[in-house]
Amino acid sequence: MPTNSFENYPMTWKPFIDKTEKPIYQALAGQLEQDILNGVLLPGTKLPPQRELADYLDLNLSTISKAFKVCELKGLLSATVGSGTFVSYGALSNAYLLEDTKPKHLIEMGATLPDNASFEPLMLQLKSMLQETDYEKWFGYGRGGESHWQKDAAVKLIRRGGLETTADHILFANGGQNAIAAALASLCMPGDRIGVDQHTYPGLKTAAAMLSVQLVPIKTENYEMCPASFEYACKTENIKGIYLIPDYHNPTASFMSVETRKMIAAIAKKYNQFIIEDASYHLLSKEPLPAVASFAPEQVIYIASLSKSFAPGLRLAYAAVPSQFKEPISRALYNLNVSVSPLLAELAARTIVSNQFEALIEGHQEQTIRRNQLVNRYLADFTCLGAETGIFRWLLLPGKITGAEFEALAKQQGIQVFAAERFVVGNSCPERAVRVSVCAPETLEELERGLIILKRLLDSLI
Repeated sequence: MPTNSFENYPMTWKPFIDKTEKPIYQALAGQLEQDILNGVLLPGTKLPPQRELADYLDLNLSTISKAFKVCELKGLLSATVGSGTFVSYGALSNAYLLEDTKPKHLIEMGATLPDNASFEPLMLQLKSMLQETDYEKWFGYGRGGESHWQKDAAVKLIRRGGLETTADHILFANGGQNAIAAALASLCMPGDRIGVDQHTYPGLKTAAAMLSVQLVPIKTENYEMCPASFEYACKTENIKGIYLIPDYHNPTASFMSVETRKMIAAIAKKYNQFIIEDASYHLLSKEPLPAVASFAPEQVIYIASLSKSFAPGLRLAYAAVPSQFKEPISRALYNLNVSVSPLLAELAARTIVSNQFEALIEGHQEQTIRRNQLVNRYLADFTCLGAETGIFRWLLLPGKITGAEFEALAKQQGIQVFAAERFVVGNSCPERAVRVSVCAPETLEELERGLIILKRLLDSLI
């Protein structure tokens, strides 16, 4: 029995532990996880101080610490220096956004998909490749030494997005998420911490959880990472680096200012922090801003791809990697990929160097602008953040409804949108907002039908 009496003492969590179950810290972690998943402990709940809980359970402090660490690595808890340990707001969210099959009754307005204008040009390019006499080479193993001209194509693509680099810095990956996972796997050990925005890309959350890398939310101001908060995290949170989406931030659709990019880069250099710069959406912009990597080229792993601007099935990403990180990330990519598809690598490269590349980009931009004009017309009475060339918007909800509640309500009416809760990190409080995809509906008519339903739902909340 504990020597102290806690019967009438206010504690947010009073677990019961069978001390015959060994190891005790795993049993305690298991109960903590179940109490979170079952709703006994709600997101945002502050847990008792570890020493207080150790006294209550008559256990060593180290046992409590190990149990909390297990749950932190699973993303269930978020510890903040000077504030304590909280149940993560994202603990119950489903980070896997796409279901195995698309429900036929739903209008897809959740997934960040481009329109399909590039499909036919890609098909024609592919047909041309397969008619060549040596077409068999597209179905063998790719070899790094054979891809020099493909790396030159990657340099052209990355330059189009606002970064000057050279072919010797280029690595290939099977999509942006694969490149992110490789960067984390090579630069972090289990238990390491990296800083992220308070709402961030779910693919990063799942990769970090798989690798037992902890995500530390860094305060944002005006929807961009606060440099002062980043520097504070460098000093107090023991982070090793940060992950950023400076352009068309997923999910908030915001842009990081050039001045903030410079300050973030300067802080990274000062504290020797790596930066993973996710440039998945960089081709959407008519006039790209300079990449964060351009201000700190030795600190930033810059990841570009075509899947968000051309075709989701074009699963190829290019990473511009500083010399100090190139070998470990290259090894991680090999271990994760075995090999990038030569067929996709060649198809992407030929598309980039083709005369129609700029025309394809402009065509997507024009389509996206038309779709955003529809969004602006139907949702004019509400705050729907995002640029006219963006493929998704960040819709702030009226009244008191949460994002999760609105997502469920919209789904009942045949619309798929994704709530802020799916993107939130740690003990950050999710906005009352949903991400609305502009280009996922197959036609303008389908988009308009979805917007009519969304407007009706929003009007009912006022």
